[in-house]
Amino acid sequence: MSGTTTAAVRPRRRAVSRAGAGANRWVVLVVLCVSLLLVALDATVLHVAMPAVTEDLKPGAIELLWIVDVYPLVCASLLILFGTLGDRVGRRRVLLLGYTLFGIASAAAALAPSAAALIGARALLGVGGAMIMPATLSILRAVFPDRRERALAIGIWSAVAAVGAAVGPLLGGFLLEHFWWGSVFLVNIPLMLVSLPVGRLLLPESHGDREGPWDVLGALMAAVGLFGVVFAVKRLGGGEPAGSALTVAPLVLGALLLVLFVRRQRRRTFPLVDLKMFARPAFCTAVGCIVLAMLALVGLELIAAQYLQLVLGLSPLQTGLRLLPLTLAAMGAGLAGARLLRRFGPRRMVCFGFCLTAAAVLTLTPMGGTDNAGLLLFGFLLLGFGLETTLFGAYESMLSEAPAAQAGGAAAIGETSYQLGAGIGIALLGSVMNAAYAPGLAGVPGVPASASASAGRSLGEAYEVAGRLGGSAGVALRRAARDSYVHGLHVTLLVSAGLLLLGAVMALRLPRAMQCEDADAAASASASVDLPAPREAERSRVSA
Repeated sequence: MSGTTTAAVRPRRRAVSRAGAGANRWVVLVVLCVSLLLVALDATVLHVAMPAVTEDLKPGAIELLWIVDVYPLVCASLLILFGTLGDRVGRRRVLLLGYTLFGIASAAAALAPSAAALIGARALLGVGGAMIMPATLSILRAVFPDRRERALAIGIWSAVAAVGAAVGPLLGGFLLEHFWWGSVFLVNIPLMLVSLPVGRLLLPESHGDREGPWDVLGALMAAVGLFGVVFAVKRLGGGEPAGSALTVAPLVLGALLLVLFVRRQRRRTFPLVDLKMFARPAFCTAVGCIVLAMLALVGLELIAAQYLQLVLGLSPLQTGLRLLPLTLAAMGAGLAGARLLRRFGPRRMVCFGFCLTAAAVLTLTPMGGTDNAGLLLFGFLLLGFGLETTLFGAYESMLSEAPAAQAGGAAAIGETSYQLGAGIGIALLGSVMNAAYAPGLAGVPGVPASASASAGRSLGEAYEVAGRLGGSAGVALRRAARDSYVHGLHVTLLVSAGLLLLGAVMALRLPRAMQCEDADAAASASASVDLPAPREAERSRVSA
């Protein structure tokens, strides 16, 4: 084939590729949603299983926090690294590697013989999650360049996240009724076995801006800096002294590395993350809204699961059913999000979501030691709809403000904000809960001081101590622990409501209306994405 003919054929092939985008992009969305389901299931299924894990592995208070927190900690630390790496080497390649690692880590978590082994497996799950999450969002950003279609795609994507959150507790409850707690991790393996070959066959490969070298040192600085900061916060959340060397040193080192990372990115010709994105008010505000939403609410989900099981005495399966309205409402909000965003705009949508969620949290404050199914149903419905409305509007605004070439970095920043908010939220609300819970167990009649100190670590441990004491002292300790836990829950709900109202004020800086790029800009943004299936693309290159 002559050079002239080849030059004439290649533009036609690129045109055919763009024309085929309409038929393929929705198939791509389905595969990306399965990727999200993989991660969402793992995040929610553990909450229901925590009482069983506590009973079997006997973790201490710090170990208990780490079992839950190490996943978001590791994931948040590595998101920027893998998000920007995907921009350089290919987002699909990083995604498929994340699938493999996630499956291996799930098997290791299921068979963990000790709390330390489970923490290590959860850390490995965090590495796999850090590969998966930014890749799915950045591929979605590249495949749907038109903002109207992208809003609909994000709505479907977020609805699937709610499905995972809904199925996770139910599936976990069912498995715990019939098998051991490790079975909740095994559900990831079939999804991984399906996702790997399907993703390799159907997902397009896409890249971002690959000019200049990838800043390996900058990526490591960001990872270690984030790890140090969140590690220190988690120690504070676990009740460790603020002046402890193991708390102060990671905090100072992490903060210093993050400052140096920012200065390094500003000086580099080809930065790892384009910090100019933060100069855009919509992008910066959207990131802050994501952090505040997760900061206020993620700890509540864990506390609510423990309240339903340990205070109300519900089984794991019953707990999953009680939490189902929350996630069903979130699904509805995700599916309606695109229409709400077009009608009301980002500012009013996110502000309304924060206010509705704060109202839902305040609605739940009358919860006590007795079951009130109607109150829980109404509160969880409001909570799910408000939270998903907030996160949908914030994520959509953040992705739309980021340049297409920086999709991986922007997605990594968004997911880092999500995971960082989640990790700090668990530590912060856990600290509030412990501060309100522990004093109520001091001076219980007939209970030794050592037993009271042990009972003050957690409600589950208080029940164990009460069982060993027996008699009137055991009954008194059990009653005092339950009442103190309910009091701590009320205090935690009030703190969360305050954080949510602060988020509503922050959301006022978002754009009033949804700005949509024109068709020509959308077409040029999608030019770097090879949307036909990889096998078709390979045949095109061979025939050329």
